[in-house]
Parts: sequence; structure tokens; C-alpha cells
Amino acid sequence: MNKSLALSLVCVIFATSCQKKEANMSENIVPPIAAKKDTVLEKHGDKRVDPYYWLNDRENPEVIQYLKDENEYYQKMTAHTQAFQKDLFEEMKSRIKEDDESVPYLYNGYYYITRFETGKEYPIYARKKGSLTAKEEIMFDCNEMAKGQSYFNLGGLNVSEDNKLVSFSTDKVGRRIYTLQVKNLETGELLSDKIENVSGAAVWANDNKTLFYTTKEKVTLRSDKIHKHVLGSDAKKDELVFHEKDETFSVYIAKTKTKKFLVINSSSTLTSEFQILDANKPTDRFNVFHPRTRGLEYNISHYNDHFYIVTNKDKATNFKVMKTPDTATTSENWVDLIPHNAAVLIEGIEIFKNYLVVEERSNGLNKIRIMPWSGSGEYYLPFEIETYSAFVGTNVDFDTDILRYGYQSLATPYSVIDFNMKTKTKEVKKEMAVLGGKFDKNNYKEERVWATATDGTKVPISLVYRKEVKKDGNNPLLQYAYGSYGNSMDPNFDSTILSLLDRGFIYAIAHIRGGEDMGRQWYEDGKLLKKKNTFTDFIDCSKFLIEQKYTNPKKLYAQGGSAGGLLMGAVVNMAPELYNGVIAAVPFVDVVTTMLDETIPLTTGEYDEWGNPNDKEYYDYMKSYSPYDNLKAQNYPNMLVTTGLHDSQVQYWEPAKWVAKLRTLKTDKNLLFLDTNMDAGHGGASGRFEALKELAKEFSFLLDLEGIEK
Repeated sequence: MNKSLALSLVCVIFATSCQKKEANMSENIVPPIAAKKDTVLEKHGDKRVDPYYWLNDRENPEVIQYLKDENEYYQKMTAHTQAFQKDLFEEMKSRIKEDDESVPYLYNGYYYITRFETGKEYPIYARKKGSLTAKEEIMFDCNEMAKGQSYFNLGGLNVSEDNKLVSFSTDKVGRRIYTLQVKNLETGELLSDKIENVSGAAVWANDNKTLFYTTKEKVTLRSDKIHKHVLGSDAKKDELVFHEKDETFSVYIAKTKTKKFLVINSSSTLTSEFQILDANKPTDRFNVFHPRTRGLEYNISHYNDHFYIVTNKDKATNFKVMKTPDTATTSENWVDLIPHNAAVLIEGIEIFKNYLVVEERSNGLNKIRIMPWSGSGEYYLPFEIETYSAFVGTNVDFDTDILRYGYQSLATPYSVIDFNMKTKTKEVKKEMAVLGGKFDKNNYKEERVWATATDGTKVPISLVYRKEVKKDGNNPLLQYAYGSYGNSMDPNFDSTILSLLDRGFIYAIAHIRGGEDMGRQWYEDGKLLKKKNTFTDFIDCSKFLIEQKYTNPKKLYAQGGSAGGLLMGAVVNMAPELYNGVIAAVPFVDVVTTMLDETIPLTTGEYDEWGNPNDKEYYDYMKSYSPYDNLKAQNYPNMLVTTGLHDSQVQYWEPAKWVAKLRTLKTDKNLLFLDTNMDAGHGGASGRFEALKELAKEFSFLLDLEGIEK
């Protein structure tokens, strides 16, 4: 036997020995078993026994200990991947331009810039007066503000019209409950004004001393009140401007682009109501633009003494654009500007002095339509491929021919582009840098394919993979989707996904019903009593990808978060045999119990999305798909479940209960992990690099299942 062969055999024997030893060590690590304390939940004469209901008390030391035990179990079971996680983190971090900055935009005489410095987690907000060569004024250095905090988020920046003051808000927990303050930009001092429990944003009246802001209901965290604060006054005595008492609605306040009006918006899933006030007269009362009418949705923009309205009025399912004088008081004065088109969804508008820009979606693709006010010569921006995403960016100036928009695809980094609507020429202001020296978009192939759903509906899937990948059924594939709230999952570029693609993975986005990817009806057909279409669409997309030999069930992985985590919970109950592994991030899995609890944030405002289970028809339908209620004794895929202790959107106890129950029912020996971030909320870690560490955990979970160790 030659030496090289002998050495190879030794290596194989040693590796096999190590794997067996590692497997034996894992078998000796026992997962935590949560105590069963049955709680009987009864509604409509139906009794549900919940043995883990007690986990919903974050003040209970026993609950915290259980979460810590699950974290410890996860850490021990994945100890062999710790070095790989660090390598993945460094790899993803190395692609990021650390000393990066945004493309500046000009507003009210100042250029505003957001930038990052090498090695630092948080952004720096700065501005320059009149010219990009002017001296930089640092407004906020979030790295300094975040010192000593395990979580930090700065939001709601709003500069007064005289450019001297800026309102801002901070969240140091992750529950999206902010503290509002004001900074003097000339002296750098913080004013004494300090307001707790706000939603984040605040709006200045044109007098530069009056602030309007939104507060939250303390238990449900619903944004329900608009207050008015005059600088230097006692915040406890701030005037209540508007109280939204309907628990299915939430409110916010903004200012029109013309700076002429302050606007209060009350909205639920299906209904809108706006109130307007002259921004020069903050002591006056707001007037209702159009009273709320069940099922009527609208949004308003102002220009040249008219309001332009994007609305579904008159059964315009995909919305249309109307206009009315800004002195009009009833919808009788509304007239069509862009009529309804059943094949084209109108997503929004941007108004300029000489142009109306319309964001549309048709056949699942973004379109940007340029319409001169002169009435002739309209056109669409040209896009050549089918796996792209394009959207109107920050455009704060009226009197310009330049439209700023964003463009990207699954293999094309995000670009900021200035387009001259008159000359039809464009300038790429910035393309996101992908460092590391290995990325070349020409090495990847993008596709859009169509799966056939159970009911015959064609569902688009966006795919990206390295060009050398063969469709032989042996490729690991990660399938992602969301499928709720009408949120479209456009094929955006993500440099972190390269860590999977470059290791042989295919990445797929399933544009399933419940989003608005194919128009408003696509959303309508994936909610309420049609919600199961979301789940069956995802499963049918998986079957299609297997049939077309992109992958096979032993190499297919699924991922979704929040409402997409509900999707994960549903599909593993319905078709667990299709997936080798699943990542469910902050998953909404205890649908019935949550939607019956009106004290939980978001519940009442989401009856139009999921239904109100106080109605037996909706109760029965929810119960038929709720992941927690439909767990049963069967094999489940390998699963990584993540959550945050301070999550305000999906409470931590939903995934905790789900995992606890799964442990007692699953009949397989596959992996099941619960990883709880004890310091964060719904969005996970707040720093740009800390977030990458969480991604490294997820990717190492998938790659470890594939036996890929580097």
C-alpha cells in the first residue's frame, strides 16, 4: 500500500471516528422539557387544553430559566459549528464596505448623509449646508448614543423648517416604544423637552416650535393618540389632538411634500381616514378629508392646490388615481385621473412640478411610469430582466426633472440612480459595493419560473444560483416566502446569500398568495377564509422545484419569519416530508389564542387580515390551520426556531410554546432548536454586525445539515 493511500485511509477512519464520537456526544445532551400546566381555553363551546400557556409570563423566573435552558441546549448541540459560525460572520462582514455612506439628498438648503465608519455598528447622521464641499455637521453619532446598551435604535428624525432643531426618538429595548427628544443643531444641546411612550416619528408645524406626535396604548402598543407639544411647555399637559378609539385602527401623523398640510392618517387593514390641517395654523382643528367608510382605502398627496388620491373607490380593486381641489369637502369632487386597470396594481405616486410618477405592478413586476403634466409623451422606465426590483427613492424636491430610484436584482447589487425625466438619461449615483474580491454577478444565473398551485393558479418563483449548478435534483435549495399583509417579496439583492450560493445552494423566493406580488386580488386570495392558499402555494412551489430537478426532499430547506413563520409552522404540519430543514424566525404560530387576546399588540388591528375568532366561522377556520393547535405525532424536519424576549410583534411565548409541544409529539430524531435573544425584539439585534452573527447561526444550521463545514 502506498503512503498517500494509507494516509487517506487513516484520515477517513479518523474523520469517521470523530463523527461517531460527535454523534454520541450529541445523543448524551438532553433537550429541556417544559413543565405541563394545563390551562383550559374555551370559546364557542370548544375546549382547547394548553399545557404551556404559563410560558406567557416573562416576569416568571421559571419561564426565563426555561428559555435559558433551551439556549444552553442549542449552544451545546451546535458547539461543533461555533468556529464555522465565526468564519461565516467574518465572510459576510468582509463583503460590507465598512466606511460606507448613503447618496446625499438635498432638502431645504442642506445635503443629508447617513454614513458608517470602519468597525462601528451604528450609523452617523450628518448634513452639509448648501454644498457637498461644505463642512460636515454631525447631527447624531449612534455609536456614542448606543454605548452601554445591548439594544439601540434611533428613529423619527425630523428637522424644523428653519433648520435649527431636530426631533428624534430612541428605543433601548426593542419593543418599538420610543422616547422623543429635541436637539438644537446650532449649539448641540438637548432641549429639556422629553416625551415617553411615543411611536417614533414626530412632525413640525411651520412655526418651528410646535410638534405633533403619536403615543401608544400601554398594553396593546397600538398607536392610538395624536398629541401637540409646544417647545418649553410641560409635556404632561400636551393637548390631545385626536384619539383613535376604534381598536382595529392605528394612527400616524405626517406633512405633505408641499409643506402646506399636516395630515393625520387612521387606518385598518381595509379602511382609511385622513384629517388635514394648514401647517401654518397649528392651533386650528384638523378637518376630516373623507370620513371612514368600511372597505374604502385611500392615500393623499398634495400639489398645486389639489390633492391626488390613490384609492380603491368605486370597486377599483387594483386602485386608481383621482384628484380634487384642496378646498373640496366631499368625495363628490373627486375625479378620475388614472382609471382602474384590472391587470395593473397602482402602488403609489410621486409628484414633481412637471411630472407625475406612478409606481405600478403588473405580471408580478415593478414598473415606473413617467407622466408629464402636459398630457403627452408618457413612458415607462425600461427594465430588461424578470428578477429585478425597482422603486422610487427619496425625492423631496418638487422643482426638478430628476427622479431618484432604486434598482437591484437577485444577482445585481442595489443601485441608486438619478434619472432625468426630460432627457431620459440616467446617472448611477452609487452601486452597493460587494467586497472580498470574489463577487462577479456574471457568475450567477437568475430565473423566474411558474409553479401550478392545487387550484390551477400559476405562482411565480424567483431563483438565483451559480451558473455551474446542474439541474440534476441534487442541489441544496433554500426556499423563502412571507405571504401576508399584501407585502410583496421582490427579488432583492442580498450579499449574505452569497455564502450559500457559493457553497452550491440555490435560493428561491416563492411569490405566494397573501402578498400583492400579482396584484391586489393576489392578496385577497391569501387572507381571512382563503388563508390556506398561502400554505398550499408554498407547498406546491416546493413540489414544482423538486419535479423540475432543482432539488430533492433531502436537500430542500424552507425559511420564513413572523407571518412567514406562521407559514413555516403550517407547511411542516401539512407536508413535513418535503423538507430536510426549516428556519422559523419569530414565528406567529399560536394563531387562535393570540387573536382571542385583545391585550396583545396588533391583535385587534388584524381582524381584517386573519378574521375575528369571536366569530365562530373564523374561529373554526383559524383552528384548522394554526400551527400550535395542529401539531401531531409525526416526523418533522430539522428545525431552528428563533425569537426575542422583548418582541412586540410576535410575543416570545408563541415559538416557546410551539417548541415545547413539538418536543413531546415529534416522532423523529431530527434537530429542534429554540434560540431566544434575551436582549432584542422583533427585528433581532440592532447593530449591523450583530445582525450578521444571527444570520451566521442560521446559515451554519443549514450548511451543517448538508455536511458542509467550511
